[in-house]
Amino acid sequence: MVLLRRVIGDALRARRQGQHRTLREVSTAANVSLGYLSEIERGQKEASSELLAAICEALGARLSEVLGEVSDTLALAEGMEGVLSPVSPEPVDAPSNGLRSRKVADGNVSVSVRQDSPLKATLRTTRKRGRDVVYAA
Repeated sequence: MVLLRRVIGDALRARRQGQHRTLREVSTAANVSLGYLSEIERGQKEASSELLAAICEALGARLSEVLGEVSDTLALAEGMEGVLSPVSPEPVDAPSNGLRSRKVADGNVSVSVRQDSPLKATLRTTRKRGRDVVYAA
């Protein structure tokens, strides 16, 4: 299952790392503690709209751009069975190595998913801008 807070956090981390900036630099610019920003990037905490706007401003990004990237990723993930909802387990007699992989592309975004278990999936999103982002859920 993919959590919205994880996709948002990964989008923020990808922007920060793409700018070769540290957590400390961005947390200072956004006026948020380094630890809290780290938790947001890892998807452990949900940022309020005000805090999310401050982080985006510190990254020099428009909130709508970041949310647009998140929306694109989620829109593709919604079309992939079992990504946004738990997958029912395979029958015991079904041959399986425990991994399921799927890939879907739409315009500027492609998403591939590796399903490790019913509650753990790894998303890899590639955008035509050349940025490659890994979302783990």
